[in-house]
Amino acid sequence: MTKALIVIDVQNDFCPGGALAVAGGDEILPRVNVLMTEFDTVVLTQDWHPADHSSFASQHEGGAPFTQVHMDYGLQTLWPDHCVQGTTGAEFHPDLAVDRAQMIIRKGFRAGVDSYSAFFENDHKTTTGLAGYLRDRGIEELSFVGLATDFCVAWSALDAAKLGFKATVLEGACRAIDLDGSLAAAHEAMRAAGVKLEA
Repeated sequence: MTKALIVIDVQNDFCPGGALAVAGGDEILPRVNVLMTEFDTVVLTQDWHPADHSSFASQHEGGAPFTQVHMDYGLQTLWPDHCVQGTTGAEFHPDLAVDRAQMIIRKGFRAGVDSYSAFFENDHKTTTGLAGYLRDRGIEELSFVGLATDFCVAWSALDAAKLGFKATVLEGACRAIDLDGSLAAAHEAMRAAGVKLEA
């Protein structure tokens, strides 16, 4: 009862054919669905952007996807428009066993700040409320799966460790974007923070 599974952003836009597709993103679904039966507490996160979100390259004159810009809260990678509120791309993958989750955390819904982590927006100050929910449930250990390993999964696991949770990333149930060495950097940061990496 002290453990929870956090399933990160298994949405259409992050799967093959989506606006920001992660290679093999849909391959993790069978294992994720099995894992969801093995935990008493399951939380899903869902990217949920307004159409004018500041992380979209389309909102920056001359901005190109996968380049970086300076925002008030630091460096921000620009992305193709994705997971826009109310669109098919923002929906969970149809094969994800959504009914097994007790909570859905929507993130990235504020136009001016992106949100990779399940716990904080990218300003590292604005909380999602997830930590309080987990603590109220008496949960101390978290396992992370989903998309993408080197961005939303890693940031979530790092914040979990920072907040005092025991964090494990099940890499076999994740897939990465690996943008300019981002996967190696994420691995290094997670290991340094005490996040356990398992297959």
